[in-house]
This record gives sequence, structure tokens and C-alpha cells, in this order.
Amino acid sequence: MHEVSLVQALFDAADLAIAPHPSAAVRLLKVRVGELAGVETESLRTAFELCRGERGYGDAELELVSERARWSCRACGSGLRAGAALRCELCGGEGRLAAGGELVLDRVELDVVEA
Repeated sequence: MHEVSLVQALFDAADLAIAPHPSAAVRLLKVRVGELAGVETESLRTAFELCRGERGYGDAELELVSERARWSCRACGSGLRAGAALRCELCGGEGRLAAGGELVLDRVELDVVEA
């Protein structure tokens, strides 16, 4: 299950983000999951539950937000219709995946203890 390695990578990114706040407790990890990212969301949730305690995220929650795939023209940047031949109707340029192909840690919410 490659979702375990994805969760570990999310924890690594969160560790970097919270480094300036060593006494803070992570409350929430908000993650954007692209439609074409190749991630099984239920397996990702299970991996998160299994790994969070050992990484110091025992009280953290995971919020997953689905992102639909979108394409745009490499040449002019125009959005392309879903199901199009991935050629721009305006300039004939080649299409590229503009969104929906990634797994992104969007937000880390902390409970910060004031000193």
C-alpha cells in the first residue's frame, strides 16, 4: 500500500511547516487529493490512522478535499473542455494537466501553547 509512504511524506512536510512552533500540537492536516493522483482515499485515511501516533500526530485529524482534473493549453493558457482531444480550440496548442494530478498538503492547523 503506497499510501503509507504518502502519509509519511505528508508528515515530513508538516514537520517542516511546524518547526518554528516546537511546543504546538497539530490539530488538523488538510490535504488536497487530485482526481488523477492515483491515491485511494480510504487507504490514505487508514494509513494516516495507523501512522499518526508513531509520528507524534496522535491527536491530529485528516481532512481530504477532492480536486477535479482540469486541463489547459500550454501555449495560451486557455482552459480546455473535459473530454476534448487535448488540443486548444483557440490556438491549436497542446493541452496539459493544470490541476487534479497531485497530492498537496494545503493546511496545517495547530494548537499553540503560549509561553
